[in-house]
Amino acid sequence: MGSDRVLAVLKELARFPDGVGLDELTRVIGSPKPTVHRALGALRRAGLADQDDSSRYVLGDEFLRMAFAHHEARPDHVRVRPVLEALAHRFGETAHYAVLDGREVVYRAKVDPPTGAVRLTSTIGGRNPAHSTAVGKVLLARELTSLEEVRAWVGDVPLARRTPRSLCTVADLHTALEAVSVQGYACEDQENETGVHCLALPVFLTSPTAPSGAVSISALAYRTPLTALVDALDEIRALLGPLAEPHA
Repeated sequence: MGSDRVLAVLKELARFPDGVGLDELTRVIGSPKPTVHRALGALRRAGLADQDDSSRYVLGDEFLRMAFAHHEARPDHVRVRPVLEALAHRFGETAHYAVLDGREVVYRAKVDPPTGAVRLTSTIGGRNPAHSTAVGKVLLARELTSLEEVRAWVGDVPLARRTPRSLCTVADLHTALEAVSVQGYACEDQENETGVHCLALPVFLTSPTAPSGAVSISALAYRTPLTALVDALDEIRALLGPLAEPHA
C-alpha cells in the first residue's frame, strides 16, 4: 500500500505543472496529510519531486530527465517524427502519432506547424476517447469488425459526447468503422473538439501486419477544410511512405 500511495502522489503531481500545495494535494488524493507528506518525502529523496520557491510541490528534474530521455529514445517516436514534421510543414496544421489503449488513444508524438500555429489541447502523453477521434476510429476498425464486437467493446459505459457531433451509439460507431475498413482511413469532423477536424491513417512501425498506431493531421476547420485533407490523401500516403503499408 505504501508504494501504491507514493505512485498515486506522483501521478497527481503531474497534473499540476505550476506546483501544488500539501493541503490541496491531500484533498485531491483523499489520504491523511501525514501519509501524503511521507510519500512526497520519498519522492524528493529520489529526485522525482521538488519544492519551488513558494514551497509548492512539483515534479523533480530527475523525473523529467528520465521521462524525456525515454520518450526521445522510443523507436516509434524516432521513426515517426520526420513524417510528422513533413505533414505539419506541408499542411500548416498539427500532426499527431497516437496508439490505442482500451477505450482511449494516447498521443506519443506531436508536431505543430512551423508558422501560424494555433495550439490544440492535445499533449504528448495525453488521452482522448477513441470513438471520437480519427486516430481511434482507424485503429478500432481493425479490432471491431462486427456489430457484436462493437457492442461488447462499448459495454455498459456510455460513449462520451465530446461535442454535438460525437458518435455516441453502438450503431453509429459500427457504421463509421465499417466505412473506415473500406476506405482505409478515418475522419472526424469536429467530433472530439469543436472547430477541429482530423484525418488519420494507420502506420506499421513495429509489426509487418498490425498497425502500431496511427498518424493524423488535426486541422482548424476555418483554415483547412476536411475535404482538402481527403483530396490530398495520396500525397499524405506518399509522405508516410513504407510506414503506411503492411508488409510481409
